[in-house]
This record gives sequence, C-alpha cells and structure tokens, in this order.
Amino acid sequence: MIILKSQDEISRLKRSNCLVAQVMDMLSGLVKPGVTTAELDRKAEELITKNGAKPAFKGYMGYKHTLCISANEEVVHGIPGARTLEEGDIVGIDCGVLLDDFYGDHAWSFPVGAVSAEAKKILARGEEALLKGIAEARVDKRLYDISHVIQQVAETNGYSVVRDYVGHGIGTELHEEPQVPNFGEPGTGIRLRAGLTLALEPMLNQGGHEVEVLEDGWTVVTKDRKLSVHFEHSIAITEEGPIILSVMD
Repeated sequence: MIILKSQDEISRLKRSNCLVAQVMDMLSGLVKPGVTTAELDRKAEELITKNGAKPAFKGYMGYKHTLCISANEEVVHGIPGARTLEEGDIVGIDCGVLLDDFYGDHAWSFPVGAVSAEAKKILARGEEALLKGIAEARVDKRLYDISHVIQQVAETNGYSVVRDYVGHGIGTELHEEPQVPNFGEPGTGIRLRAGLTLALEPMLNQGGHEVEVLEDGWTVVTKDRKLSVHFEHSIAITEEGPIILSVMD
C-alpha cells in the first residue's frame, strides 16, 4: 500500500533526514586513508544517539551496525569492521535513522584521497543520475520516468545500473511501497502524486549489472569485481516540485 504523507508528516520526515545529512557531512570529513570503517560506524552512532535518535539499520533483519560501508567493487550493505580505507579507494556510506517515529535514509559515495580519473568519472555520473532522477519526481509524471532517466545517465556513459536492488518509499517504515528500480520504460508505472515520499538510490557499475552476495550474508559485490557507486536521497513530491529531505537546513 502506498501512503501519501501530510505536510506535518513531511516536516517530521525532514527532521529525521536532516539528521542523516548531518551524519553524512561529519563522515565526509573523516573519510581519508588510514581510517577504519569501524571508526566511521562508531562516530555515526555517537552523533545519532546524541540527537535523541536511533540507528535505523542496527537490528534490522539482524544487522549489527549503524552504517553500511561499501568500498570499490562492493555495491551496498558492506559491514563496518577492521578494514582500513586506502588511498585511491572509493567508498559508499549508507546511513539511516529513526527519529520521532519517522525514518531518514541517505547514502553517498566518496573518494578516499587521490583517486583515478575513472573513479572520479563514475562518482560524478552517480551523483548526476541521482539529481536527474529527483528532477523527474513531479506530480502527474510516472514512477518509471525516474527510473528511466537514471538508467539513461548510466548507460550513455558506459555504465550499468544494478537491477537486483532498488529505491523505495519511506515514512514510518524504513522501506515502504513503491519500489523504485533504477531502470524502466518512461511513461509507465504509477502516477506520481503530492505527498509521495521516496528514497531514490542509483547504483552504477563500471562493468555489468550482475551482483552477488558474499559469504557474510550481507555484502553485495559486482560479479565482475569492477567499481560500483551508490547515491541516495530521500525526497518528497509536492505540487511545487520535488523537495530533497536529506540535506542540512
């Protein structure tokens, strides 16, 4: 069931997503060669709990950490631990919070120190895909208009989009209907209406779209072990256009 949100509910979603944006802003300054993914996870949890919120991912389906941290060929759901980030890595960080009964969800991919030209390019195109997808999130457009433009940005630049994992609705549940794939035919899917709140999350692969899950049961990697990036914003569709919720005020 798709749940349209009231203005008050969107305001509450804005507060939870603003906190996620604060966490991501803090983490962006910590991502550098030599930092461990466990340290990033600890810092994120400290900031979330300090603000009276709960880490949304911790305990979700048995997950034990605050962040998902995925580097290089890892697509999503990487587990924080002893891994040390190295010069030239790219790392995707996904963070969710629960504040005042509403969820925030936001992900970004970062360069670690100086990275290759190819890494810079896929990072830029991943961000472009997200922003162009958001621009399609307008009243009376169709859901797969969003999906199609994300796919177009990826494929016209020689990348593929992950098909096994998708964006989603967000509200009092972390994952609500509808699912938002990163590929699709324009002009199809549900008609977009004011009050619809979505977490759009393009995942672009340097090689093929095929992925697999490692033995830890969580970490998703590209099957060909080529680079992947992940970007995500939570948004609200209004009569005036899309509003990005997961940004700092």
